[in-house]
Amino acid sequence: MPEGASDPGLTEKQRRELEVVRCMIGIYCRGHHGSKRAELCAECRELADYVAQRVARCPMADSKTFCSSCPIHCYRPAMRERIRAVMRYAGPRMLLVSPIKALAHAVDTLRERTRGGKGRA
Repeated sequence: MPEGASDPGLTEKQRRELEVVRCMIGIYCRGHHGSKRAELCAECRELADYVAQRVARCPMADSKTFCSSCPIHCYRPAMRERIRAVMRYAGPRMLLVSPIKALAHAVDTLRERTRGGKGRA
């Protein structure tokens, strides 16, 4: 289980969000930095830790599905750009690496869009 995913202070939505993002960061790190499957380079580990911190402290946790659908942007601009690059690269590859997580993420995103959330970062 990804680090932080068993934190009792996280909601189920936050746990799912953190799992998806950590999986995406792993895909990105393997593709761009040549890391091994269960490892992250220092730069990607820093990003994953930052994301976990933001998710854990989210004031909107109960009313949104993913950070991309949140009206508040709590990521620093540089970190926001880094996570966007990760998602652009890893998003399409999620179907090959973790199809169940990818499909669950797609369903959650579509559900959020139909509820009126914006569904994009």
